[in-house]
Amino acid sequence: MTAQLRPTAAACPACVAAPAQTVESAPQEARIALSLPGIHCQACIANVERALNAVSGVDSARVNLTLKRAMVEAAPDMQAAELIPVLEAAGYEAHELDPGAISATQTDRAGRDLLMRLAVAGFASMNVMLLSVSVWSGASDATRDMFHWISAAIAMPAIAFSAKPFFVNAWSALRVRRLNMDVPIVLAILLALATSLWETSLSGEHAYFDAALTLTFFLLAGRYLDHRTRAVARSAAEELAALEVHRAIRLTDAGEEQVPVAELMPGDLVLVRPGGRMPVDGEIVEGRSEMDRSLLTGETLPVYAEPGFAVSAGEVNLTGPLTVRATAVGQETSLHRMADLVAIAESGRSRYTSLADSAAKLYAPGVHILSALSFLGWYIYSGDLRTALNIAAAVLIITCPCALGLAVPAVTTAASGRLFRKGMLIKHATALERLAEVDTVVFDKTGTLTAGTPQLVNLNDIPLRDAQIALALAQASSHPLSMSISAAAKEAGIAPLDVSEIEEVPGFGTQGLYQGQQVRLGRAAWVEAEPGAQTAAWLAVGTEAPCAFLFHDALRPGAAEAVTALQQAGKDVRLISGDTRPAVEALAARLGIKTWQAEALPADKAQRVRNLTDHGHKVLMVGDGLNDTAALAAAHVSISPASALDAARVASDIVLLGHDLSPLADACNTAIKATRRIRENFRIATVYNVIAVPLAVAGFATPLIAALAMSASSITVSLNALRLR
Repeated sequence: MTAQLRPTAAACPACVAAPAQTVESAPQEARIALSLPGIHCQACIANVERALNAVSGVDSARVNLTLKRAMVEAAPDMQAAELIPVLEAAGYEAHELDPGAISATQTDRAGRDLLMRLAVAGFASMNVMLLSVSVWSGASDATRDMFHWISAAIAMPAIAFSAKPFFVNAWSALRVRRLNMDVPIVLAILLALATSLWETSLSGEHAYFDAALTLTFFLLAGRYLDHRTRAVARSAAEELAALEVHRAIRLTDAGEEQVPVAELMPGDLVLVRPGGRMPVDGEIVEGRSEMDRSLLTGETLPVYAEPGFAVSAGEVNLTGPLTVRATAVGQETSLHRMADLVAIAESGRSRYTSLADSAAKLYAPGVHILSALSFLGWYIYSGDLRTALNIAAAVLIITCPCALGLAVPAVTTAASGRLFRKGMLIKHATALERLAEVDTVVFDKTGTLTAGTPQLVNLNDIPLRDAQIALALAQASSHPLSMSISAAAKEAGIAPLDVSEIEEVPGFGTQGLYQGQQVRLGRAAWVEAEPGAQTAAWLAVGTEAPCAFLFHDALRPGAAEAVTALQQAGKDVRLISGDTRPAVEALAARLGIKTWQAEALPADKAQRVRNLTDHGHKVLMVGDGLNDTAALAAAHVSISPASALDAARVASDIVLLGHDLSPLADACNTAIKATRRIRENFRIATVYNVIAVPLAVAGFATPLIAALAMSASSITVSLNALRLR
């Protein structure tokens, strides 16, 4: 092996001149981040932390259930590869994340901020209303003016603080010469305050500080409900980048050296030990093993890898050490290109216009024009600026989009609660609206419709002695088929026979000696058997004819019911998988799915989803692997199981919390009902405006009456939303 020449840092002249001194400094602790897609409760947290803290060299381990992530502080030489097997032995899937590539966990500052402003507005409005009671009860002259000025002293700073989100959003829209829902809201609040201050300064009978505060309170309630329906979504592209291996073992003439992946260059030789994830795209130059590509390509079974075999960043080396010559590093790797696909798809989805935004495009300019015409009409008719301003303020308040502001979040909150009880978590604000429009459902295979693990199906047909020998050999391997044999045999109460000199032959299987005869468990070609169409591991005992252990990928609970229910609802159900053609064809036939595609690369999946979209279809994508993230982000709406990798869950709009897929069809029905309620709420708000606006324009509604009417419409909209429960 030839080491490549690299520039070295120039030495400081002062350091060269000074005598060398040995400075001992305490090495920094290793900070290891692990993704734990399978954890789901407090017991999982306790089990994971207990398992990690029991490892020698681990100082502390903390699990975040929301992010499904563990952060470990350990000795400087501790590697994630030492911890992952410990967690797998405890029954938890684990993957290494790059701590430098993931954002620190943030508290929900936006939610806290809205809640604090809502509390201030509510407290201030109650106090001002108490003062208003005295005015309504007959207080006059100096007493009335004093109460008005005290109300102003409470309302002005309270509104300046509480209504800040509306002011900021309205200004952002006006700066680019457009209108949004917050522009009429801000105008109504400011006009109510201006009118009230003017009336107070002129010792007028009516001031409307309570109306301005009540308006702010109800609108903040709607904004907070809207916020509560969203999960703070992290970028799926960021999660993909975090899954890239950030350390690698580079081989040089001097031996092995551990370096950051950023320092690798094309042509470098990299050693990947069993259980390690590929840090680069490259070609194997030495060693034989099997590669787990399930997260990247969806292939159920590991593939045999030998010199000359091309590997991609993110694949997992299973059984033997491999020396790989790097052909692509950093941003040029296939894993990074997949992250780019996700980022592009995410930006495309943001073009969806919600029902509330569509309503705002028509509503906002209409309100402004109506208020302005009311002001001009009354000023021309009466010649009294004070009267015209009061009526204009009443029109703005009574038409303020408070009901519209609550129409969507109230329904979304009710629907989200219903779906959460059925095991589905809504992450995105417009997910329900988009789910209601779906006409095509695209499923991934491995880990989505199936459990993603092979299941032994013919154990009862295997002679007991052969099953006992196979169990002895399988226990010495981490190959998925071997693990399935071990689990099935132990469940059947089978005990292993005494097989000696057991060793795993990377890429082929496991062998040993039984009563002086060589026994092998592995590939068909290795034991000189004739391979069949079905997935199998073969056992050869001495010169006896090989015996086949047959497997199929077990269905996920509720998969058949979900597919049937979606088809009965008129959806076009399709299957797109990276797995082999026979496996995909067999599953499609098993579930009654007529349209399917096998051996699809991640880019192929995303392109197929985009093609369906371009032909007018509204696509629901259901997937769980890294190879699904681009398709999940490109779909009209997407769902991933809670067991999916972080990147897939982040790219999706809805997370299925349990293992059962049967709630999928009910989610579509709930989404349709929720969208119907949203449209009903818009109609309620419209009818309210048709009745209330003429009264306000005619001068029969003071700003206080307008605020009360607006509150009544908001309560009606909220009660209609609760019908979803």
